[in-house]
Amino acid sequence: MAKYEPVIGLEVHVQLLTASKIFCGCANRFGSAPNTNICPVCLGLPGALPVLNAKAVEFATMASLALNCQVRERSIFARKNYFYPDLPKGYQISQFDKPIAEHGWIDVPTADGSMKRIGITRLHMEEDAGKSLHDGFSDSATRTYLDLNRCGTPLAEIVSEPDIRTPDEAFEYLTRLKEILLYTGVSDCNMEEGSLRCDANVSVRPRGQEKFGTKAEVKNVNSFRFIRAALEYEIERQVEVIESGGRVVQETRLWNAGEGRTYSMRSKEQAHDYRYFPEPDLPPLIVSAEFREEMRKRLPELPEPRRARMIAEYDLSAKDAHALTSSREFADRFEAAAKTAKNPRRVANLLLSELGGRLKALGLEQEQSPVSMAGVVMAADLLEEDKISSKQLKQLLDVCFEKSEDFPAVYEREKPQQITDVSAIEKLIDEVIAANPRQVEQYRGGKKTVAGFFVGQVMRASKGQANPALLNELVTKKLEG
Repeated sequence: MAKYEPVIGLEVHVQLLTASKIFCGCANRFGSAPNTNICPVCLGLPGALPVLNAKAVEFATMASLALNCQVRERSIFARKNYFYPDLPKGYQISQFDKPIAEHGWIDVPTADGSMKRIGITRLHMEEDAGKSLHDGFSDSATRTYLDLNRCGTPLAEIVSEPDIRTPDEAFEYLTRLKEILLYTGVSDCNMEEGSLRCDANVSVRPRGQEKFGTKAEVKNVNSFRFIRAALEYEIERQVEVIESGGRVVQETRLWNAGEGRTYSMRSKEQAHDYRYFPEPDLPPLIVSAEFREEMRKRLPELPEPRRARMIAEYDLSAKDAHALTSSREFADRFEAAAKTAKNPRRVANLLLSELGGRLKALGLEQEQSPVSMAGVVMAADLLEEDKISSKQLKQLLDVCFEKSEDFPAVYEREKPQQITDVSAIEKLIDEVIAANPRQVEQYRGGKKTVAGFFVGQVMRASKGQANPALLNELVTKKLEG
């Protein structure tokens, strides 16, 4: 494997989250009864003319800017001609040599911890095709069923440069791409519903060689995890073909997740001639400098700059900042809470460790937590003021999750009180010291770690209510005395 270097490029189709389709007024909605969201325009019936959806242009422009692309002032729609049963027009309205945007990039983390820039060749707009259904019908073995609801759904196709060198880099690229698109709100990126689909082009070449090897295109991959697995398999397959004296052929291959392997679908030895020509029913798309600037102003703070700011502003670790910005909504909720808390970092710790651990164990999402953000802030402030101990907090949170109650209600009812009275704590320490002369002797003989034993015993005797900082100080003072 060390002899060879993979070369990977990704083509990602993203459905834009518009209310209607790209060239007609039909609803752009998943899950409707088959063939109900269709009209003469999206079916390409004679005399029906397309009209471009302005919201789709806004979303495509915002996505382009968020991906650091250069947005063209003048782009052209074209007809991409091919025959397939779920393409009723016999052509797809797309963009060819003059796409809406080009020359973008995404920075992704690599195995050695550095960041690598993956180029984006282009982002172009196009309409989706319908869907061919082959399973779930009594005569599926002999018939194909068509649902044309998806015809005309607005798509942005995002094509990467062949800059990706490992399956892990591909995974990180897709993760960052999805994250950015979700932040902008242009798509819900739901892979299960087909809102985000990815094809991977992969080849291998002897390490150090500049010329690319023969590529295979891998389709039918419905998760980022499977894309990584499919690339790992395909790289290994191509290396074995070359090492055994064979020749890798240009083809389309399908990923079979159940078997963990790819299968040949069709040869692509000859490039398809789609006979692109400008769409005669649509004028050139003009995206003015003023429009681009307006779209740029609408962009939210994107994940990477937001992480950098939150690390500086709230004294967070890079890991915590990454977790808190995993979604725009979660980051917004954290920041709203952090602004009211005495110590934002403590809020982050509670959210990610105490609440995060419990939610994960129960298979729940953050928004399903019984503890509200206001409850998290209250708990963090009580800890910060030493009004409750970490142990007491854990006990209170256990009750919150057991009874599905918010933290303020549980705290008011349970109201654990810390013992901060010096004489009361000293009395407990004296009793524990008197009951454990052997441990006292060990401590005074130089085994200072035994102090933890006394702290634990006193904490147990006080039912977890002794103030931890004061307890530690008094135990040391008593043992040294």
